[in-house]
Amino acid sequence: MKFAISKVLLFLQKSSIRRTARYFLKFLGIFVALFVMYSILFHYIMAYEGKEYSWVTGCYWTLTVMSTLGFGDIVFVSDIGRAFSIIVLVSGIVLLLVMLPFAFIQYGYSPWLEAQKKNSAPRAISHSIQDHIIVVGLSPIALNLTDHLTKYGFYCILLCPDIQTSLNLEDQGYNVVVGDYDDENTYRNLRVGDAAMIIALDSDKKNCNIIFSARAVDANVPIVAKADSQEIIALAGSSRPFMFRKLLGESLAGRVAGNMGSSSYLTGFASLTVTETNISNTNLAGKTLRECCLRAQVGVNIVGMWVKGKFVIPLADEPLPEDVTLVMAGTKEEFAAFDVMMSANRNTTPEKAPRVLVLGGGRVGIAAAQSVHRRNIDVVIVDKIPLKEVPKGVLFIHGDATDIDVLKQAGIETASTVIVTPHDDDINIYLTLYCRKLRPDVQILSRASLDRNVNTLHEAGANVVLSLASLMTNQIINMLIPGKVFMLRGGLSMFRCTVNRRIAGKSLHESKIRERTLCSVVGVRKKDGSIIANPLPTHVFNAGEEIYLVGDNKAQDVFVKCFGMKSL
Repeated sequence: MKFAISKVLLFLQKSSIRRTARYFLKFLGIFVALFVMYSILFHYIMAYEGKEYSWVTGCYWTLTVMSTLGFGDIVFVSDIGRAFSIIVLVSGIVLLLVMLPFAFIQYGYSPWLEAQKKNSAPRAISHSIQDHIIVVGLSPIALNLTDHLTKYGFYCILLCPDIQTSLNLEDQGYNVVVGDYDDENTYRNLRVGDAAMIIALDSDKKNCNIIFSARAVDANVPIVAKADSQEIIALAGSSRPFMFRKLLGESLAGRVAGNMGSSSYLTGFASLTVTETNISNTNLAGKTLRECCLRAQVGVNIVGMWVKGKFVIPLADEPLPEDVTLVMAGTKEEFAAFDVMMSANRNTTPEKAPRVLVLGGGRVGIAAAQSVHRRNIDVVIVDKIPLKEVPKGVLFIHGDATDIDVLKQAGIETASTVIVTPHDDDINIYLTLYCRKLRPDVQILSRASLDRNVNTLHEAGANVVLSLASLMTNQIINMLIPGKVFMLRGGLSMFRCTVNRRIAGKSLHESKIRERTLCSVVGVRKKDGSIIANPLPTHVFNAGEEIYLVGDNKAQDVFVKCFGMKSL
């Protein structure tokens, strides 16, 4: 009883609850007043008919008639009494059967249910939680990022200012805490001092407020913020302001199959480097791995390839398709020699200068156009919204990219590459499909805001699809665990393990790591600290050495099961 009374008193402390309670009490007051009046009139009319009943009987008759039960044991015989019974009956139907349930639900049950929801929404985290990641922002990209980080074993908490949204997210399996972005108590409840990182993914103005509020609680917590103006976010106190859209645009531009060089840097450690290259319009297309002889010529090693968004290990005697992207490992010097070789052997028509079409003039599109222009490649931006400032050296076409005349004016018929950059995945799928229909041979690079649309974009005809959520995840994971896991893209990563007894004393060929796990060994770090890039099949592993491997999430799990070596 004490607990129930305390809950009721706590429930009534809120002004909104007290206001709705007053409305409900007013309704009850009107009902009681009518009930008393009808009970009194009952006695007068019965006295008029020459009958006499007790006050309890009067209350009994009024309640049975108003509730429409009407037992019929007490009735009026005069017209005045029957007219009075009709009035009591109709008012009872309106008050008890219609208005009372709605009044109870609106002014009683609904506020109580809302209060229960508010009390059930978490506003703080347990003291046992350590090294958690706080994600501020509820965009689909933020949820996608949280999903990625959770898959890699990080404990992520979403900060949500809205109670109903937080409950919906909690039902979907997310860890959510309710609180205002600009309230210092919110960050105290999130225990930012024990957090591994805060990730602010709102607008620049809100991110500044988020950073200041978090810094007031803890001055040393790492804060990664999405930024459109990198300088201002840095001044606010962000540890690493990232212009993710600019990075995405530059990454897309790096996949352009131009004539200035082929390899696009992905990650690296010391002298070991992992890159990508698209083999469209090159002499590598159609050849087998044996026929390419890249390792013999320049020293780089093909560790896998992207085929319509899927990472696969190529067979030695299987021809390489035209539209694949190779993932290679080697040293910086070897890739410099590879770029020189690819520039000399690229299948281009000298009478036609390469042209790149960038569809979309947002931040991603402008960054991609500027990066392509720096490679001395002709680039055109197409957008139906006029640009405030066209980048120097870049041609701008004002018009709808879905209009064939606009695309012809931009040069779709002679373009070597089309980069699709709008932030709406539906538009990107449409434009990719449209451009592939117009030019079956053109290279199409597309942006995806969400990972779930990557495969769809590949099916629509894109050669390469880069996801903004994956790019953000890669940058953040490489910050969280530097030197341990090197995120590439699409779930692909380079990780390292210490050689154990299962493979110590065996050669790379004898261990059959690639055949059994689909992970490729790209480097070995010896005990003296030196690194061997792309070890030969005859290389013998020694206990205590570290090996660097490239593989996707599934391949990593298979590797751990087969060899019992977890990533460091």
